[in-house]
Amino acid sequence: MTKYKTALGRGLDALINQQSMQENNKPINFAEIKKDDGRQLDILAKIPVDLISPNPFQPRKNFEPEALEELKKSILANGLIQPITVRRFGQTSYQLISGERRLKACREIGYKEIPAYIIKVDSDETMLAMALIENIQREKLNPIEVGLAYKRLMDECFLTQEQIADTVGKDRTTIANSIRLLKLPKQIQECLIKEEISSGHARALINLPSEALQLEALQKIIDGNLSVRKVENLVKKFIKPEGFNKKAGSQNSNATIISSSVSDVEDKLRKLFGTKVQCKQKPNGSGEIVIEFYSNDELERLFELFEIIDKSYS
Repeated sequence: MTKYKTALGRGLDALINQQSMQENNKPINFAEIKKDDGRQLDILAKIPVDLISPNPFQPRKNFEPEALEELKKSILANGLIQPITVRRFGQTSYQLISGERRLKACREIGYKEIPAYIIKVDSDETMLAMALIENIQREKLNPIEVGLAYKRLMDECFLTQEQIADTVGKDRTTIANSIRLLKLPKQIQECLIKEEISSGHARALINLPSEALQLEALQKIIDGNLSVRKVENLVKKFIKPEGFNKKAGSQNSNATIISSSVSDVEDKLRKLFGTKVQCKQKPNGSGEIVIEFYSNDELERLFELFEIIDKSYS
């Protein structure tokens, strides 16, 4: 087991194990599921829908009414295939971890109870990681929601891009590209959310050096219904117009390499220190490294780590 999974406790493992139980995509036999007795954990049980509070870490921002209606029709016709996942919240209530659309659909249908995996979650950090990862793997998040989920895993759960990639079964490059989409202007992000442009279009626009050029290119995409390949060629013309200065081009290339290198250093330091690390580099090559801590205990832990590193080089 990786240090990452150990840090999050066994909640994530429980979620993964329970998901694998329903891979056959067969409807649940509701009659065979017992009501929750209020004591056991890591079980599948029927619980009252009115006692389930929302997940405060839900990454999804947009719920399509059409998709919800389709889900309701599917549940009425075929039954519920995948149970929701909850944790106990107080003596007689629950907090949702995953399955918000399923819960909403069942409520609107009029179900009084719903099958749910009841698992142990030791901390809000674990809750956040489980909610984000489950949504990334199972729900149809838009590209911006996915990017925000990855960024929260880095910023709030202190995961590196490599750890996220291993957990969700993606390449590190895919994680990095998703997070880069968040740097685009809000107008372009909205077009991506509304599916007026694709992720391929958006990734091409990232390479333009200014927001004005990005928005100008966006308008050309919409007006001309341009393909991703045409947009990539358009971006090349914006970046390298006639009379392009080779020396300036070399500087831009170096800046890109430096930026990529700084990102790699941040990832390695986050992994080493187990907390958020920022590398801020100035145009002249100098800069600073900021290592964040959130309590006296965490500061003490960092001091001990520094001492170990210092001894290893002395």
